[in-house]
Amino acid sequence: MRRFAIIGHRALSSGKLPLNDLAGGAGRMDVLIRALMASLMTSHDFRRDCEVILHLWGGPGPKRRLKIVGSEVKGIHAEERSVAGQISKVLREPTPPIGNWVKRSSGIYDSGGSIEETIREWSDSTIIALDANSERLWINNAEIPTKSKPLSYETTDEQSPNIEGLDIGFILSDDQPLELSFSDNVVKRSIGEKWLQGHMAIGICHFLIDEGVELNL
Repeated sequence: MRRFAIIGHRALSSGKLPLNDLAGGAGRMDVLIRALMASLMTSHDFRRDCEVILHLWGGPGPKRRLKIVGSEVKGIHAEERSVAGQISKVLREPTPPIGNWVKRSSGIYDSGGSIEETIREWSDSTIIALDANSERLWINNAEIPTKSKPLSYETTDEQSPNIEGLDIGFILSDDQPLELSFSDNVVKRSIGEKWLQGHMAIGICHFLIDEGVELNL
């Protein structure tokens, strides 16, 4: 399973989402939506071995988490406004209690809480916080295999998905630095010295896992 937690420091957490101003009035919700699309979508399908949690910290009201599960989600298309429309429906609802996931639609769940709750829920996963100044995500002298050997993959049809292989979670930020202190079960790793936009970083993570590059965990 591949998991991505994207932190939106200013992202609107409740109320009416301004669909025509995702980059401004919505608190850079556009950045989170692009990260969501990069996490879950391939050219013509969803990654059913992937889930995404958007962390909405911009208020009004308490911090909020939206979880989108690739093996279940429907009604989302590869277009930012379509995704924003689904998020907008959720933000009209009251924020649920921390730790209580409420199903809002097929594959979309809603809960209160912050990144600490997500880390606790990922206790059985290897958790990586992406940080440009840390060790590389891959081992020294790692090679790209000549044939793809995915580290995480689905083995059954979409009616009864069965995910096998690596269980890994990535934490990354929006357009602001990820300046948080993490528990010992979270390790920092880099995908390069340059700070990349979130959706590009996610694409690199997927590539490494898709091809079976040996990771530095």
